[in-house]
Amino acid sequence: MKALITCLIAGEYTLFDRDLHKSLIAKPRGVFRNEKISPKVGDIVEYENSTPYAIITKVEPRKNDFIRPAIANIDQALIVTSVKEPDLNLNLLDKMICAFEYQSIVPLLIFSKIDLLDDLAQEKFAIVAKYYQKIGYQVILTTTKDPLTINKLTPFLKNKISVITGQSGVGKSSMMNILDESLQSKTNEISKALNRGKHTTRYIKLYALEEGWVADSPGFGMVDLFDMDKISIAHSFVEFFKLSNECKFNGCLHQNEPSCKVKEAVMSGDILPSRYQNYLQFINEKQHQRKW
Repeated sequence: MKALITCLIAGEYTLFDRDLHKSLIAKPRGVFRNEKISPKVGDIVEYENSTPYAIITKVEPRKNDFIRPAIANIDQALIVTSVKEPDLNLNLLDKMICAFEYQSIVPLLIFSKIDLLDDLAQEKFAIVAKYYQKIGYQVILTTTKDPLTINKLTPFLKNKISVITGQSGVGKSSMMNILDESLQSKTNEISKALNRGKHTTRYIKLYALEEGWVADSPGFGMVDLFDMDKISIAHSFVEFFKLSNECKFNGCLHQNEPSCKVKEAVMSGDILPSRYQNYLQFINEKQHQRKW
């Protein structure tokens, strides 16, 4: 029998069997420890019924895998970015997009608090939003009065495992509560059961929403590019990758190489300047990253 791991708390796994449409508590086979196999939330596993716990017997191959937080098989990331309070941080946004592209996770961009911008700032931001749409990303705009209309997200949640991420204060918690008003109480109940505060509790849970699953987990606001090399970073900027075949040199990193189509596109205004500057920063950080 197969199931999805939807929660891990204190060594106990909650499984959801899609065929039986029911949840059950399980523990992994003892041999997993010797084989250094650690099932994660998001894993598809095979299990056997037993008492008092079902037994996880096999973990299917993962399409992506995170260490912090420990979660696997994410389909899409709902990246919440405020344009004001806190101010728009395109560097962090591009780092998140880059990291998720590398893991073959579809980024969906949600810009919050649009109504806090004055007219001039809104005009400047519109250029940014249109650019991300142009290079292929779904963009959703929200305001403080309308943090999120469920109708905006419903089509994207169905049959997918999603994670909500973004820096502190951008509205992630508000979004989760609007998606399902019971999530806050459910989270508090788990924290209380563990005798820990909400912000110090380390657990990962998938909530069933709109025929899909949404992860409630700390840690996704701290994405990094540690495991990526320079070529992987270049390929994860989707518009750069599309142009790279036209560059003069194979493996062009779009820095100082001659006849670089990416640099030409930056000069012509076809690539957003902030995207290119952030890219150069990530490449520079990678060049100076310690190897140990």
